[in-house]
Amino acid sequence: MRARSWMFTLCAAMAVVSLSCTSLVYREVYPTLLDGKYDSEFPYKGCSQQLEEISESVRMLNAIAYYRNFVFAPEARITREQLAEPFVHEKAERVVFLNRTSSGSAAIVASSRYSIAMLTCAHIVDFPDTVVTYYAGADRRPTPYVQSCAVKEREEFYIAGVQGMSQLQVLAKDRGADLAVVGRKFVQPLAVENSALTYPLGNAKELEWGAFVYIFGYPSGHRMVTKAIVSSPNRDRRGSFYLDSGHRRGYSGGIVLAVRDGVPNFELVGLVRAAKGNIEYVVTPSREGEGIEADPSLPYRGDLFVERRTDVEYGVAEAISAEALREFVDQHREQLTGEGYLLPWKTVERAE
Repeated sequence: MRARSWMFTLCAAMAVVSLSCTSLVYREVYPTLLDGKYDSEFPYKGCSQQLEEISESVRMLNAIAYYRNFVFAPEARITREQLAEPFVHEKAERVVFLNRTSSGSAAIVASSRYSIAMLTCAHIVDFPDTVVTYYAGADRRPTPYVQSCAVKEREEFYIAGVQGMSQLQVLAKDRGADLAVVGRKFVQPLAVENSALTYPLGNAKELEWGAFVYIFGYPSGHRMVTKAIVSSPNRDRRGSFYLDSGHRRGYSGGIVLAVRDGVPNFELVGLVRAAKGNIEYVVTPSREGEGIEADPSLPYRGDLFVERRTDVEYGVAEAISAEALREFVDQHREQLTGEGYLLPWKTVERAE
């Protein structure tokens, strides 16, 4: 009995010493893990399970708007004011049907078997009702005469590969903040409830230069997680910031999570908004996506189109702050709650 008692005491003592040494090592090697701030170091231990769970709440959002485009001849001399007149569209030289598409990422923030609500960037789902172009004069300046008027007939928003997600609606939108909530209700319950983001909404204003963050999104249609470093924190009153992430089309609306005092203490600190870039217009023999290939050795005699393209400055991305997210959610909480969508992230209280 005495031998067993002695062995138990020895094992307990060794365990205490081991824990003390481990704590001491972490304190010495990772001193910032206990400072209450967002971490600027790569996580000291694995967190693959948590990262996979977070990625399940992020989906690819697709949007398409259909337009009827009325094209007027120069001699018609149609002005913007005349577009409001009855039957003016009958003066069109021809009518062209076209569409505009966009894609990005969205995070599930409220989910049940009968409804879903997702947070994303407004510019992904915000299509103008009317697009008007004008003829240019001899001095290459726009004249008052309308060349074309495209009128939106309908728009569709859907989540690829998810049951019942082919007809989402824009539930709330703020163009200035570039934030939106999309979702819908279901008459028949879903077989499986979609995973919603459960981590708390943080405070982007507490981010510092070099803070380490994870980004989740769908660049080029692929579900991905990547790491980034924060630059220029607190760029405005809401605490927006830059990221050094290699931004690609589809990352907009992706979530940005920082780590406070080590994993798995993730906090949502923002949404990826867009990459920095310059707008340019390019003359092309076909519209993007039509797949028409021209022979460069022969003169091109077909129609020419002007496309708007963005020359992306890779490695620089803008982020919408958690403060802006909280303000947006609070502004629309009563409306959405009344419609049956229970949004999270009320005021975060921290222990002193």
